Amino acid sequence: MKKTYVSLLLLIALATPVLPLAAQTEPGKPLPDKPNRQGWSQLFDGKTLSGWTAPDPGRWEVKDGVVIGQGPTSHLFSPRTYTNLEFKSEVSLNHSGNSGMYIRAALDKGWPKGYEAQCENSSPDPQKTGSLYNFHKVTEQLIQDDTWWTQHVIAIGNRFIIKINGKIVTDFVDHKNTYISGHLALQQHNDGSVVMFRNTVVKRLPDDEKAAWAIAKRDMPDIK
Repeated sequence: MKKTYVSLLLLIALATPVLPLAAQTEPGKPLPDKPNRQGWSQLFDGKTLSGWTAPDPGRWEVKDGVVIGQGPTSHLFSPRTYTNLEFKSEVSLNHSGNSGMYIRAALDKGWPKGYEAQCENSSPDPQKTGSLYNFHKVTEQLIQDDTWWTQHVIAIGNRFIIKINGKIVTDFVDHKNTYISGHLALQQHNDGSVVMFRNTVVKRLPDDEKAAWAIAKRDMPDIK
């Protein structure tokens, strides 16, 4: 009787599929760097991670066209690098969630060296959504938990503008020119945080700053 019971348990164990501890969507291939008529290039194909990589493995998934980050601390880096650019996405965070959209970031493990446009609404961190992290602080909570907002980052030379739902909340000049060029990155800050990104696009701007501003101001005439 005992032998039969043990054999039965062994058969059940062998027949049960082993699931990964953290699901990860297939990396896929980078999308062509081909902008539309307005100059924007899609960064994700809606099914895979489109060539984006995470040196610190996390739990990055794509569901119904939405890039979802959760699990341990991880940063998802773009396959290409940029200097002058516009970087835009719709973002949603759960209660006490914490994330960010990086530009000019060095691809490496740990916390990226680069500029971070903060995505954070109700966690203890005093630097809220719209901050250029550790450069220009926004301390007012602008966005409620579990709602979608549009975050638009403009970087030309040493000037950085962050717009939240069409409103400028950061306009900062980094006289030290701390970071010149690098990757885009999306942040999954900590276990318990759940961040979602959709309609994530980039507009590569000319190296010539005057020409870059001429393009940026077509979309945003409120920028001086």
